[in-house]
Parts: sequence; structure tokens; C-alpha cells
Amino acid sequence: MTHCLHRRAALAALAGGALSLTALPATAQSTPSAAELLDRLGADPSRVIMPDARVSIGELKRRRDLRRIAPSVDIQSINFAFGSAHIPRRESWKLEEIAIAMKRILRRRGRELFLIEGHTDAVGSNAANLRLSQARAASVAAGLARHGVPWRAMETTGYGEEDLLVPTQRAEWRNRRVTLRRVTDLVIGY
Repeated sequence: MTHCLHRRAALAALAGGALSLTALPATAQSTPSAAELLDRLGADPSRVIMPDARVSIGELKRRRDLRRIAPSVDIQSINFAFGSAHIPRRESWKLEEIAIAMKRILRRRGRELFLIEGHTDAVGSNAANLRLSQARAASVAAGLARHGVPWRAMETTGYGEEDLLVPTQRAEWRNRRVTLRRVTDLVIGY
């Protein structure tokens, strides 16, 4: 019965055009389809950045204000266990959906750059969480490469507990996520 209610709520939100990838209840979190990812990542940045105002990838990684301009999607459906960067084999199909969208964007636009950001919850030290978030981003990039996304199209970084979706000091699965951004329009040389 509970599953049916969550499904009805999701369908109602979808019908109303208000579905957010992070708005579903924990038990109903789903992986966006390749088509949904293509729509989100293929969108224009929220603000036009003139070519002479573009920055290096290093500066972009340091500047949250610029990263937020890029089309992005939070991928919460890859279920990282507490303290782990391992992606379970049963979740490989989720990486495949992401890879399909990324490869379509690459075919359509040519040269593109995606920033894969790892995030953690707030349990543990800042240093340990930073290392773990970097490992999560690298793990996702390696999985995407196995599904045919070229390494040249990906940059990775980790932000540890810096950008919590759910502000809590407790273990919270929604904070253990990866954010994928198409940053081509913000970076020098693209």
C-alpha cells in the first residue's frame, strides 16, 4: 500500500510538471532515465558566460557560484554505503543510463566537459570526508568510462560535507551522492 501511495504521489507530481529528482521520498528514490538526464544536462547554463569570462577547471572547482550556473543533476540513486566509494554491481545499470545521456550529448555537441562531484554526509572528520567524496567521484567516473564515456570528457572532484542536501550531523543517505554538471560553457578551451 505504501509503495502505491508513493507511486501515486510521483505520478501526480510528474503530471503537474513539478517532479524534482531529489523530491521523492527515500523509499521511492529512482534513477533518472537517459532521456531525463539528457534534458537536464543538455540545457543551457542558467546564465550566459562570455568566452573572455571563462575560467580554468581548477578555478571552477573552487567557485561554487560558477558551478551552480552549469546544468546539473544530483544522482542520489547510486547507493553509496556509509564510508564507502564502492558502487555495487547491481547498480551498474544506473551508470549505464548516465553514460547513455553523456554520450548522446558528446555526439550532438562534439567536445564537452562534465564535472563529477562527490559528496558525503557530515559523519566523520572533514579530511576523511573530503578523501571519501573524491573517491566517490573517481568511482563514478571509472564506471562511466567502462560504459564508453571518454576520460577526456570528465573531471572529478570531491567536496566532502561542504554541500549537504539535508543539513544534519547524522548519517544521511541523501547527502552521500554524486552531482554531475556539464561545465563546457564555463571553462577556458571549450
